[in-house]
Amino acid sequence: MIKFVGAGPGDPELITVKGMKALQEAEVVLYTGSLVPKELLTWCSSECIVENSADMSYEDIFGFIKKYAYKKFVRLHTGDSSLFSTTAAQVEFLRENNIDFEVIPGVTAAFGAAASVGVEYTIPGVSQTLIISRVEGRTPNPEKLEQLLSNKNSSFAFYLSIKLIEKLKNTAYKLGYLKSTPCWVIERATWADEKIYKGNISDIQEKVSHIKGVALIMFGEFLNQEAKVESHLYAKEYKKEGVNSSKSL
Repeated sequence: MIKFVGAGPGDPELITVKGMKALQEAEVVLYTGSLVPKELLTWCSSECIVENSADMSYEDIFGFIKKYAYKKFVRLHTGDSSLFSTTAAQVEFLRENNIDFEVIPGVTAAFGAAASVGVEYTIPGVSQTLIISRVEGRTPNPEKLEQLLSNKNSSFAFYLSIKLIEKLKNTAYKLGYLKSTPCWVIERATWADEKIYKGNISDIQEKVSHIKGVALIMFGEFLNQEAKVESHLYAKEYKKEGVNSSKSL
């Protein structure tokens, strides 16, 4: 049994209890290099075989998995394995080789970052849609940035795009976004050395030009956290309707 475990965005305490137990029981752990906090590996037993996949090719990873597939094996991914990971290719390999697997979800950076800055992505009357994507650079994106940003009433979380923030800015301008549209960058979200940069689309680039590592870009009016309409869930009218409805029953 191969268990894919989401390690969380950086804070080692943000792994799930189920993920922690999988590490405690593991006989073999293959983890994703510098993206996974080393503190998580302290859950592993002293007899556990621990290997870093940072310098491995797909063939190396597949060979390592096949070698130890008969053991209690944990593949430890950063964040959640369903986003920007190599899980799909690994699962295909496992299925082709009739190797059982289980996926244990983790907290992804978009949610860790939102928690760090204390914001909600879904603000009544502003945005009810969260778009998680990346700005196209050397890695192609089937959804062009213009198409993504045309959804102006959406909240955006861009992964792996810190070096492409100028492209984000210029595309936003072309589509009529105001220079005052909020744009924040959370570097190494939830890690002990996390840094938060708040600005707007006109000035954020100069604030984060020095960042070379992992950072998440949050973009959109949702960052103002100002609802344009009252939430029906807590509106007095809604509560009254609920009371009347229950009485009628």
